[in-house]
Amino acid sequence: MFWLPLSFLLEFGFGQLFKWAQQRGCHVPAALVTNYLTLSALLCAYFALTGQLQISPDVLRVGAVMGVVFIVAMLIMTTALALVRVGSVLTAFRMAMLVPIVVSVLVWGEAASALQAVGIGLALVALVLMTRGSGGANRIGRAGQLGLLALVFLGQGGSMTCLRWVRYAGLEAQLVHVIMVTGGVAGLLGVLYLAARGIRPSALDLRTGAVIGVYNLVGLIVLLTALNRVPGTVFFPLMGCTVVLLDNLAAHFFWRERLDRWAFLGVGLALVAIAIVA
Repeated sequence: MFWLPLSFLLEFGFGQLFKWAQQRGCHVPAALVTNYLTLSALLCAYFALTGQLQISPDVLRVGAVMGVVFIVAMLIMTTALALVRVGSVLTAFRMAMLVPIVVSVLVWGEAASALQAVGIGLALVALVLMTRGSGGANRIGRAGQLGLLALVFLGQGGSMTCLRWVRYAGLEAQLVHVIMVTGGVAGLLGVLYLAARGIRPSALDLRTGAVIGVYNLVGLIVLLTALNRVPGTVFFPLMGCTVVLLDNLAAHFFWRERLDRWAFLGVGLALVAIAIVA
């Protein structure tokens, strides 16, 4: 159980780092791309120095797919946050945990007990409540909003499903190599995106992205290790509720953002859901 709380804390911290970067005036997509390039470069250097740079075809295949899914999902997320009400985007983002749960049951044959199903249902209700009161203004029409939210849901769901895929692809022993390929592919595609948009990262973007990249490297290793030890039907509902719970507490006590009664109700329900699923 050690890996579960540690992975949740690191996942929570990853989101807080991007909030910190945004408040420092960073261009978030540029910092995001730098983050992926940093973690990939660090691993590449380590494997080169230790003579472990050999990459199997399976690692290359899985890592490349994950890199594409990761960068597309995060760029969709940053776009949606600029155009759609923040609460709606966060709800779609966190509800995406349904995708890997369904895939785990239907494709990989994982089982969920009746009690866990109740806990998952409570977790979904809690997520909606905790993100209901977030502010933000809509800048596009309703059809555009729904389309973007659907893409956020599918993109994040695909990212989490890819993380689970590492185990079922039989690559547990090579998960750090998978992370290296994932970061490299995501970073290179991100560079192409920035170039196409004519965006030149500032020194602040690069420094901040590098810090996040080091942190993200540790977080991904811990998260994938936890997923190799815990069923996805348990891991993802727990992570979804725990991280949003911590997000809300940090928003209230650290970032000084006001939480309404619905958010507080959601926090209480999240605690119940976590206890049931665990």
